[in-house]
Amino acid sequence: MHSDLDLPSFFERIQGMPVVVVGDTMVDAYIHGAVDRISPEAPVPVVQVERREDRLGGAGNVALNLLAMGAEPRLCTVIGQDATGERLLRLLESQGMKTDWVVRSTARRTTVKTRVICRNQQMIRVDDEEVRPLDDEEGLRLLAAVRNALGDRQAQAAIFQDYDKGVLTAQTIPKLVLACKNASIPVCVDPKKANFHLYRDVSLFKPNLREVADSLPDLVISADPAHLDAAAHAIRERLDNAVTMITLGEKGIFLQVGGESRLYPAHKRDIADVSGAGDTVISVACLGLAAGLDIGAWARLANLAGGQVCEQLGVVPVNREKLLAEASRLFAAG
Repeated sequence: MHSDLDLPSFFERIQGMPVVVVGDTMVDAYIHGAVDRISPEAPVPVVQVERREDRLGGAGNVALNLLAMGAEPRLCTVIGQDATGERLLRLLESQGMKTDWVVRSTARRTTVKTRVICRNQQMIRVDDEEVRPLDDEEGLRLLAAVRNALGDRQAQAAIFQDYDKGVLTAQTIPKLVLACKNASIPVCVDPKKANFHLYRDVSLFKPNLREVADSLPDLVISADPAHLDAAAHAIRERLDNAVTMITLGEKGIFLQVGGESRLYPAHKRDIADVSGAGDTVISVACLGLAAGLDIGAWARLANLAGGQVCEQLGVVPVNREKLLAEASRLFAAG
């Protein structure tokens, strides 16, 4: 796998690149506060709220990463006709992203994950959601939204971000993938266990190590290169995907294409929070693939970007300037 990377040329090529993002989108809510006493009602800390914050989560965070890199994300999702849905739409609009392809349903509840943070540590997370597969009408509306997004100034790539919240289902996935493939663009997938084996014939399939272990119980799965190679081979036999990328957390990423594989170790970091790192990796990898970078180059860049976002608390997108600066330094040094 080659790894030649002309960074200025790459960043120029992805400016304004339209990329369709399909998947579960949610609000990541944060309550920041201080604790100085224990409740008299129960042996739990009392949090004095200092500020509240909403961020885009799930497929919304993939869209934010694409936007941060300079691309044009087109988010296709299904949310509820509720107050949380209104918050989500305002978050999209505040970032200058269109909401044209967001389907709203009176039969769904918009997912919100609320994290309580004290002294830069997460104390608890509360999930308010309804995990139900889309019904037939919702599925048809999502398919129409994706087709519109693909055709509105020809999209250059598509990312499927599956959080197993019901937007991507056994009924919707084949039709949505086919629509993207008919547009002759690379299709990149970040799967979850429930739909793991449904994403056939895609360009890039990017599970994490736990998802691989859960989905291939007949294999012994670990971060050992031989195990990873066998797992990637099994995935390709079942899904007929072009490239398999397995993210390994602090150990980096494993990549297999054709009969060739390679482990890209992670760079040393002061890890604050690993949340959202997979969103960053799939976003940067997809942009590299769509821009025509050789595989080794975009793998190294995606690996670097995923590590960078782990240095910040909460789910955050990649910082383009920081990525460019560190990549220029590290890649120039070989």
